[in-house]
Amino acid sequence: MALRALKVSRASGISAAVLVVALILAALIAVVSRAEFGSGLGPADWSAIRFTVWQSVLSAVISTLLAIPIARALARRRFFGRALLVTLLGAPFILPVIVAVLGLLAVFGRAGWLNAGLGMVGLAPLSIYGLQGVVLAHVFFNMPLATRLLLQAWQTIPAERFRLAAQLGLTPRAVFRGVEWPMLRQIVPGTAALIFVICLTSFAVALTLGGGPRATTIELAIYQAFRFDFDLNRAALLSLVQLGLAGGAALLALWIIPGVRLGGGQDRPLQRWDAQHGVQRILDGAVIVAGAAFLLLPLGAVVISGLGGLLQTPESVWQAAATSIGVALSSVAVLLTLALPLAGWIASAKRGGVEAVGLLGLSASPLMIGTGWFILINPVADPFAVALPVTALVNALMALPFALRILVPPLRDALGTYGRLAQTLGMQGWPLWRWLILPRLRAQIGFAAGLTGALSMGDLGIIALFADADRATLPLQMYRLMGSYQMEAAAGAALILLALSLGIFWMFDKAGRWHAEA
Repeated sequence: MALRALKVSRASGISAAVLVVALILAALIAVVSRAEFGSGLGPADWSAIRFTVWQSVLSAVISTLLAIPIARALARRRFFGRALLVTLLGAPFILPVIVAVLGLLAVFGRAGWLNAGLGMVGLAPLSIYGLQGVVLAHVFFNMPLATRLLLQAWQTIPAERFRLAAQLGLTPRAVFRGVEWPMLRQIVPGTAALIFVICLTSFAVALTLGGGPRATTIELAIYQAFRFDFDLNRAALLSLVQLGLAGGAALLALWIIPGVRLGGGQDRPLQRWDAQHGVQRILDGAVIVAGAAFLLLPLGAVVISGLGGLLQTPESVWQAAATSIGVALSSVAVLLTLALPLAGWIASAKRGGVEAVGLLGLSASPLMIGTGWFILINPVADPFAVALPVTALVNALMALPFALRILVPPLRDALGTYGRLAQTLGMQGWPLWRWLILPRLRAQIGFAAGLTGALSMGDLGIIALFADADRATLPLQMYRLMGSYQMEAAAGAALILLALSLGIFWMFDKAGRWHAEA
């Protein structure tokens, strides 16, 4: 086969794969060596395990079920601002978790807009902390992702089926049962499985909205054992449990996740003749408005409160912002160094096991990797002195699965289309990358780099383990302000973090698409 005969980046791709596997396995081996299996897990640890699985199941089910009517309404309706709304559905994926939590607190918190309205009509206030708060935050992040996946799947249904349904005069219920339900049976399980994996390894949400004996996740229990008790044995045992749960769920998800690229754009709109009038039209409108309000109100709250708190942000916030920018740019550099040769090797190799190499980040928890590296570094150096490089490296590893999902399909298409011509011209190695691959993948490379930068900018995982008083990224500094009840300053920091995250994503994405074919 021509594209396998091409020497795209076999040696460098294998080297990158070996490095990724070595970094994760080294952390795993360190964790296993430190874990004392005879001591076992206590009742609080088993409670954290049960809570982690339960909140992940609830979050995945609720996110997917709510996304179905929203995606269906968006697939059936055309209105002014629809393209912008669909684009905004991708915002929570790159939104810093700590920023979104502050926005959710402004809307659903004890002194939030919702409780203010309930108080006006004499109803008891609602609490956002505990299980309900963790699930609410996960739904806020993952329902838009599920909606995008389902909407793209809806748009793959051939237009002829809807035309035939209209000619037969089928009711909206019959169209759903005969045309749309078969698609949903294929796409919904994979969507729910993907969200379940994401919620299993969520840390910042549980840190800010969970806590307490009944609302502690495995990630939060690892953090508490590490930072508060410095019980590396318990942290190691919990890390192994987390790896087993997330790894098993990730393997299951790989079998059934929908084949949709995260960087894909809008498909051509399909003409729909069903449910154009009456109750169905009103219901679709109500669903779209409710979904948009749930997405946009917390973002609007962040902007409104942040504008008022900008002048109250201390100097430490700006220092942390500069640190976060450096960490994000370093993560992008590491990501591209690993992802490009890996993508070249995967795209030119036979489909199979090599594709799983870059997906290790889905099963390896950042806190598990951080715990392992702390065990390795601690005897020979000060772990806190290398907090920022370790944070940048782990963030790149966590973004690698998404980058490969973006890069590999178009790279495989390019090699399949131009591989024989490149082989005939004798293009190998760097000339092949320079004249064929890089020009055709500029948009995807920019998107992957922007996604990595935004995710790294808002990460509150590994830095929470390694940071000390002198080293803090902007998310960690914002969390410290919230912990000291400086909410106005935290709101200003949230607005800065939001602007920086969206800005770094826009900068790389725009650079990738500049004078490039989309």
